[in-house]
Amino acid sequence: MGHWLVIDLEATTDEGGWPVTEMEIIEIGASLVTREGHEVDHFQRFVRPRRRPQLTPFCRELTHIDQDDVDSAATFTEVWAQFEPWLGQHREQLQAWISWGDYDRRQLLQEWQHYKVRSLLETLPHINLKQRFAKARHLQRPAGLNSALQLAGLQFTGQQHRALIDARNTARLLPSSLPAGSA
Repeated sequence: MGHWLVIDLEATTDEGGWPVTEMEIIEIGASLVTREGHEVDHFQRFVRPRRRPQLTPFCRELTHIDQDDVDSAATFTEVWAQFEPWLGQHREQLQAWISWGDYDRRQLLQEWQHYKVRSLLETLPHINLKQRFAKARHLQRPAGLNSALQLAGLQFTGQQHRALIDARNTARLLPSSLPAGSA
């Protein structure tokens, strides 16, 4: 039986948003789950941003991540050097990695290129669960995570815009988004 890796990132931003090219990851949350969405293992780390180390008031309010959290955190390359061995121990069971929307995939690609790091994730299929959920529910346009949970008869659990909590809530939508036998 396979497992899926649900990843969510928090990143630097400001009111009105920044282009992905201006954003930097400040938190990585990953939940390794069964098809039913049951967590098998998880990974969570804060990341110290390099280009704009000072979080904006908007970013701190949105994510509930304090300046101290990122100031005392390791850099992206250091955190990724911890993530890869953690991920590697689950390699045999991994079917795909999942995110809610395409932002997380694009942000990771940018960081990997910027810091010249390789990832096991590059060898796995990526699933945009936001699109899969919309297709499965015949929605005219994709819903946000909170709305999708409500459509599935679920409530968001925990603090929104925290990486691991968002990943865990995304995982709860797996059973209603992935048809049996799909990767």
